[in-house]
Amino acid sequence: MLRTSTVGSLERPGRSEAWRAFVAAVRLGWLMEANWTDPVLFSIYSIARPVASVLILVFMVDIIGGSASVTYRAFVVVGSGLWSFVVSGIAGLAWSILDDRERYRMLRYVYVSPSDFGIVVLGRGVARVGVGLIGAVVALGVGFIFLGVGFDPAHVEPVLALLAMAIGLAAVVAIGILMAAVCLQTRQDSWRYPEALAGALFLVSGAVFPLAVLPDPLQALGLVSPLSWWIEGVRRGLLPDSPTGIGGAGSLFERLLHGTRPDDATVVIALLATGTVVTLAATLAFRVSERRAKDRGLIDQTTGS
Repeated sequence: MLRTSTVGSLERPGRSEAWRAFVAAVRLGWLMEANWTDPVLFSIYSIARPVASVLILVFMVDIIGGSASVTYRAFVVVGSGLWSFVVSGIAGLAWSILDDRERYRMLRYVYVSPSDFGIVVLGRGVARVGVGLIGAVVALGVGFIFLGVGFDPAHVEPVLALLAMAIGLAAVVAIGILMAAVCLQTRQDSWRYPEALAGALFLVSGAVFPLAVLPDPLQALGLVSPLSWWIEGVRRGLLPDSPTGIGGAGSLFERLLHGTRPDDATVVIALLATGTVVTLAATLAFRVSERRAKDRGLIDQTTGS
């Protein structure tokens, strides 16, 4: 009994210290992301980019599609609004590594601090995820209120939307961790790597056009990406009658599963499965990358980028 109590008392402070380190890292990341400026000015800056992206895409669709663009407008608004959140999530964790190593020259001191290195990096990245989430919510609100998207609260499926959003959040953070693992190893300028990855995933995510328009190899990549199922789930939860980004006539999904549109259960199961694989792979990759960076002296090396 004494040994059990002793072990328990030692474990609880460890969890408490980890939580305090995480909260401190989130707060530091928020202050650094805001550049220590006024919160109101920072909020305006943070929401301007996603709103502008939504407006540009909607106007392009309206000009190209004409009267047929009304239905597709909702598809674009949800996909592009959510994608600003993806870019912030992927870039946030990677840039926290690059900021501390290249700009502030503090990564070596962060690494030898008592806090777990992975928790600190995660906390720094979560601050940028929060910024992206705020921008996504505002962009969706602008689309629903001012752009004529047929949003009916009575037909919303909140369980599906919230479940997909929660699992998708974990998947986005996992991809960010994977990108942070890559940036730990890079010796050259790598500030654009996260945006390059986000751009590549944008093509196969079904964010602003269905996967059915892509060649089969790219459709296959989209089907194994958790981001595709995440956007599909949130879009389905908010706008049940919106066109599908996964299936469609002639799509690879139709040929594999003999259906043009995945049902809600399929979306959640696929999102959970692909998200779990990505999370496990990202965690393993980060730990391997951290160990290799430590052995080769990459943590305290400044590449001049």
